[in-house]
Amino acid sequence: MGATKWSTAFGAAGLVLVAVAASATAQVQTPHAHLAGRVVLTNTDNGRTVPASSGGDVEIRLTHSRERGFTYTWTAPESGNSAVLGHASDATYPSGDATAVFHAASAGAATVTAQRRCVPDPGSLCPLLVETWKVTIEVK
Repeated sequence: MGATKWSTAFGAAGLVLVAVAASATAQVQTPHAHLAGRVVLTNTDNGRTVPASSGGDVEIRLTHSRERGFTYTWTAPESGNSAVLGHASDATYPSGDATAVFHAASAGAATVTAQRRCVPDPGSLCPLLVETWKVTIEVK
């Protein structure tokens, strides 16, 4: 009878772990997060059209990357239509990351862009190209 109690306890603990793992997996697969009226976008949202609610905020979090001896850094994201998506704040960091927050002021569409540029290590030369990160925000 003691073995049955332990078996049941381990089985219940296993179910809890499976539920927690499934929940964490579901959160990772979300293309963009909606946090209390705030849409949060990252590098992986490039090229998407994303809905936002009028009166809410759109936060952009772009992270630098390091490849083959080069660091790729971001400029601060900019809104192409400030009447729809007004600028609230932005920042760039020495690491190459960039963030911005926009306020969804009125219904319509606005394109947000940022540029990724190469910063070479000493003694290296960068490829001469600039990548544009672009998202269309549809405010309703």
